[in-house]
Amino acid sequence: MKRRKARECALQILFQRDFTDKKIDRKNLDEFWSEKKENREVREFAEGLVEGTLNNLDEIDRKIEKVAENWILKRMAAVDRNILRFAAYEILYRKDIPSAVTINEALEIAKKYSSTEAASFLNGVLDRLAREAGKA
Repeated sequence: MKRRKARECALQILFQRDFTDKKIDRKNLDEFWSEKKENREVREFAEGLVEGTLNNLDEIDRKIEKVAENWILKRMAAVDRNILRFAAYEILYRKDIPSAVTINEALEIAKKYSSTEAASFLNGVLDRLAREAGKA
């Protein structure tokens, strides 16, 4: 399975939800996937990230703001905010994925979809989050 592709899809779904403030439901997901040619495993992993992130969003946001010194989520770029959210979900709730893998994947996705400065910012926030969660 291509987990990076699944993470990129999760970012796109979360970004769309963040931008439009629409609830993500099966209809929205089916519309999203109708434009993609991804296999079942990519879809399942991406949807798991989205569902897990949204189900734990309040706690995830609180923990990100706690470790993102002098930053509040609403002031962050939407792409960066949503990369942080799904990566934080992986770090905090997915015990089967090493935090180093999650952080590396988040940085590679940030390099592709965000600004040049984003990767170092995200690295610092996610590293602190992993340390506080006892996964670093």
